[in-house]
Amino acid sequence: MEIKTHQKIDREISGEPVEVKEGYARVVLKTKPFMAADEKGLVHGGFLFSAADYAAMLSVNHPNVVLGFAEVSFLKPVKVGDTVEFVAEGETGNKKRVVDVVGYRDGEEVFKGRFTCFVPSKHVLDR
Repeated sequence: MEIKTHQKIDREISGEPVEVKEGYARVVLKTKPFMAADEKGLVHGGFLFSAADYAAMLSVNHPNVVLGFAEVSFLKPVKVGDTVEFVAEGETGNKKRVVDVVGYRDGEEVFKGRFTCFVPSKHVLDR
């Protein structure tokens, strides 16, 4: 499992890769107290989005991959202490890649998204 992208990602925030292959990735996010949006422990959706985005990027696994746009649905609430597994499956070989990501908590879908990624010939910050 050679990871070629997003080398500096904070895995405590964006999840831990458990499987990466061409067109497919799995990332596990163990939610922590700092992710809480309120006193009841509801996890802020931004952390779920980050893990899903990371899974999408890993399924492409190219050093220059970037997110163009995404359409996501938060299906069920996630609370601090929950573990969510994000499974990303998508196209391979093109500069534009559509990746579907589903987040599961104990086998139940809690998140769904479609991420449109692009693989430019050079890093987006290179001039």
